[in-house]
Amino acid sequence: MATTLLSSPLQGFTDFRFRNAFQHYFGGIDTFYSPYIRLNGKLKIKQSYQNDLLPENNTTLEVIPQIITNDADEFVYVAKYVQSLGYKELNWNLGCPYPMVAKSGMGSGLICNPSKIQEVLHKAHNETDILVSMKMRMGYENAQEILEVFPMLDEYPLKNIAIHARIGKQLYKGPVDLEAFEKCLHSTKHKLYYNGDITSISSFKAIEKQFPNIDHFMIGRGLIADPFLPSMIKNNTTEYPDNRWEIFSEFHDTIYKQYDEYLSGPTPIKMKMLGFWEYFSQATSNPQKTYKAIKKASNPIKYKQAVAQILKNEMQIK
Repeated sequence: MATTLLSSPLQGFTDFRFRNAFQHYFGGIDTFYSPYIRLNGKLKIKQSYQNDLLPENNTTLEVIPQIITNDADEFVYVAKYVQSLGYKELNWNLGCPYPMVAKSGMGSGLICNPSKIQEVLHKAHNETDILVSMKMRMGYENAQEILEVFPMLDEYPLKNIAIHARIGKQLYKGPVDLEAFEKCLHSTKHKLYYNGDITSISSFKAIEKQFPNIDHFMIGRGLIADPFLPSMIKNNTTEYPDNRWEIFSEFHDTIYKQYDEYLSGPTPIKMKMLGFWEYFSQATSNPQKTYKAIKKASNPIKYKQAVAQILKNEMQIK
């Protein structure tokens, strides 16, 4: 059974600039999901969302647009918009764990409301011919919530349901609940994808062994922390390429340049790259020291010096 790897979207990280550079330097991902489109009650799509999905910005990879909403009209509006760009599928985010989102009845906060979910799916399937897939958590408060919504989901021809094996309240803390995920496998007719804590070859192999019938795996934070992970999974190796840090250096410089051109001024690019280094630092020999060095860099020149020193150290260690 061939393994299919998917990139789980991370708001603020996995836009088209990151995706294209990732695909070019590392590969290993079969399909990328775009960070979610959110309309906030206005039937108008922000320019940044439009840019992220423009076909000319996504020529080298397969991308599936994603929406976060609890409103049927918004769903249909976005479905028709992405279809006008040539996309055939729209992924619906019922997974976002952040309290501000969940408390407003969206993301994982919507899982406990089957009638609202049904309202959206009914309108989507009656007024558009888009293929609908879903990204979910087990629930927000408890892992029973998803089991209660499955019978209704089974009424619709969903392409698949990707499940992050945590509840929303956990955010990203604590272990994934593999027992609860196992229950999901026996509670729906839909094809399930696994998501959650695939951060190393060993963690991937353990999940694969536990769920031999799953052939689609979604990697989120693990893919940013270790960009080589997907291709290593695909090539069934635990060995990094000899020029690992040289490749990473080129990747880093590519995204830095693109974000620097897009963002105005030294503060936004500093904050952007600091966000990335929260993840990047995890693959270095001393994550805490690495992140601290990036944090201390007070301007672009010092930032570049800090990065050069970090990479020099890592190259010497290998």
